[in-house]
Amino acid sequence: MNKLKNDEFYSQIWKLVLPILIQNLLSAAVSSADVIMLNEVGQEAVASVSLATQFAGILFSVYYGLGTGITMLCAQYFGKKDMRAIDVVQGIALRFSFAISIGFAACAAFIPELMMKIYTDDPVLIALGASYLRIISISYLCWAIIEVYLSTLRSVGRVAVCTVLNTMAFTINIILNAVFIFGLFGAPKLGVVGVAIATSASRVIELIGCFVVSARSKEVKLKLSYMFIKNKILFHDYVRLSLPALGNDVIWGVAFSMYMAIIGHISSDAVAANAYVMVVRNLGTIFCFGIASAGSVLLGKIIGENRLEDALVGAKKMMKLTVIAGALGGLVVLACMPIVLNYASGALNENSMHCLKVMLLINTYYIMGTAVNTSLIAGVFRAGGDSKFGFICDTIDMWCYAIPLGLISAFVLKLPVLVVYFLLCTDEFVKWPWVIKHYKSGKWLNNITRDNLFEEPTIENP
Repeated sequence: MNKLKNDEFYSQIWKLVLPILIQNLLSAAVSSADVIMLNEVGQEAVASVSLATQFAGILFSVYYGLGTGITMLCAQYFGKKDMRAIDVVQGIALRFSFAISIGFAACAAFIPELMMKIYTDDPVLIALGASYLRIISISYLCWAIIEVYLSTLRSVGRVAVCTVLNTMAFTINIILNAVFIFGLFGAPKLGVVGVAIATSASRVIELIGCFVVSARSKEVKLKLSYMFIKNKILFHDYVRLSLPALGNDVIWGVAFSMYMAIIGHISSDAVAANAYVMVVRNLGTIFCFGIASAGSVLLGKIIGENRLEDALVGAKKMMKLTVIAGALGGLVVLACMPIVLNYASGALNENSMHCLKVMLLINTYYIMGTAVNTSLIAGVFRAGGDSKFGFICDTIDMWCYAIPLGLISAFVLKLPVLVVYFLLCTDEFVKWPWVIKHYKSGKWLNNITRDNLFEEPTIENP
């Protein structure tokens, strides 16, 4: 067994982290561009898009959960050099991804007003958000295929290709945002609708880019025909590993969306402020999520090679990087505060500005809680095939603690909106003792690959 050296681990993880970091930075840049450009349209435009994109956040949680199943299996099978198993896993994920996305797209196209009423009673925000959802429904179908293929590429270490595709899509998105929001080059000024058109167009182009990459790839292809490959063993393994991860990410995404629903029913000013907060928070957590994603791939590959002791050493090194990332993230939020407050003052009223300042201060330390939990639950544990712990932990933490606390404080005790927001932001720290205890136990470490997946039964000649 090869002993994992410091230089070896850090050099390998940085090769994965840096492209993922660029992807996350570009994603944050698009969100920032939406808010910055809609800032010129008005507070209602910012707030409505902020609420409407909650559904995209839930859907992304679905894709992230399905992608986790891909990463858990494919990273280990890549370490084992079994590419055929990777194709089958991709096909299984496509089945689930496409089916779920059709449901979201249908709801967004035909009942967008009902979707918006989940988050707000304001008729102006409902109307604006519904116009956004009708158009964005197209992008959901493209996104279903894109995320599965990119997860497959990342699981075999081809993160640079993913970065190129994301860069292309994000650049097009930002350019088209400007064109349709401000009416550049003779285009009509479409405001909120323009943001939806820009996002949908960029997704279509990104999907085309995925097929181009697939045509040139010798290893990882994107073929819809993979959906029809049957392998009971891999299907069982994918469902067993992916469903808890999917459930974990969905209940996390829906719960986080419920936080915004609680805030939205208390104060539309706080909703507008939160649109800016989310941009800064995304920027602050870029490094944290990059380490979790890269660590999951690298540790999965090491475990697939059956180097379990090296995986334990790598997990410890990941934790050190995570703590540093959380501290840096908090400093990023703090550094961004004066810039964001100055810029937002042109669109937000006095109450929204007060909410924005306090919410940003809360997030300077909240990021550390997010960093540690994400790195362990979505990175270390899942690399070792353990997706059940995170599902159970987040379900209890968010649905039995945070959401009831938010509902009681908001609608029974009728506490101020900023107090409610602060209470909701205690969720990450409440689960720290259980998450860290599980990490130290080592129960998450498992080699989940199988031998002889595709062997046909031998038939003896009479």
